[in-house]
Amino acid sequence: MRNNMLAVIGGGVIGLAVARRAAADGWSVRVHRTAERGASWVAGGMLAPHSEGWPGEEAQLAIGLESLKLWRTGFLEGLPEGIVTARQSLVVAVDRADVADLQTVAKWLSAQGHPVTPTTAARDLEPLLAQGIRHGFTADTELAVDNRALVGALEQACEAAGVQWAPPVTDLAEVDADVRVIANGIDAPTLWPGLAVRPVKGEVLRLRWRKGCMPLPQNVVRARVHGRQVYLVPRPDGVVVGATQYEHGRDTTVVVTGVRDLLDDACAVMPALGEYELAECAAGLRPMTPDGLPLVGRLDERTLVATGHGRNGFLLAPWTAEQIAAELRGTR
Repeated sequence: MRNNMLAVIGGGVIGLAVARRAAADGWSVRVHRTAERGASWVAGGMLAPHSEGWPGEEAQLAIGLESLKLWRTGFLEGLPEGIVTARQSLVVAVDRADVADLQTVAKWLSAQGHPVTPTTAARDLEPLLAQGIRHGFTADTELAVDNRALVGALEQACEAAGVQWAPPVTDLAEVDADVRVIANGIDAPTLWPGLAVRPVKGEVLRLRWRKGCMPLPQNVVRARVHGRQVYLVPRPDGVVVGATQYEHGRDTTVVVTGVRDLLDDACAVMPALGEYELAECAAGLRPMTPDGLPLVGRLDERTLVATGHGRNGFLLAPWTAEQIAAELRGTR
């Protein structure tokens, strides 16, 4: 008797996580993917439910914390070392209004039963911060991963588990499988009209350390700079800076304004970055939903969906894989 065949449509971090988990459960898995690099290639790789949170987003916080626990208790097993690039987030504020915003978040997290650690000596934790930055909080359990290294590692893990690769599809009727999982991000509505997923553009910069520059930061640094948010995520060779957010359809052009704002804000937070090499400017399209919650579950007897993760695709990959695995257990 053959194993049940599962077709996963989409080869980003969500599709790969789902495929690896299903293969571990004994499914024969085929991943339909394009040759183009999507949103998973243009990402900071932060696993940051606390520092991403905001009052009113209780549901997002709950699933983010659940997924972070999965990251810390098994999702990385069997993957190469070095994928994790930071093991704490430091959230800081530049001016008084920004301090007030941070206090709002910290109080909300505490009310939810997930307090963070406030500080008025942020530069003691991250000496590269600008001299005027003192206020912030730490989220001690948050992580960051090298997004590209993780995608490559998941691809290798899938291959080792016998997962097959196949070209993309434009019609579910083309897919010969017992069950299909739609996990192709912003393209999901082309396969299942009515899915409320839209593209939201985000620009990301990669700064490379040069000989003679100040050393790399050790923490993920998230900052509010005069109301704008910027994040600085360590990599072995530099820092990822992000991210802008625009509703511009499927436009992935990197524009001067976005790059300028990111560089201005990054250097306002950490002036030493001005001496790093500007190695890459890129833009990706996040799959967003109206309420900010992912679409993960069953559409019909043979079709499941896993998309709409917005800016939290990497964070929610383990949670999504487990949710789909639970649905699949009822399919056999």
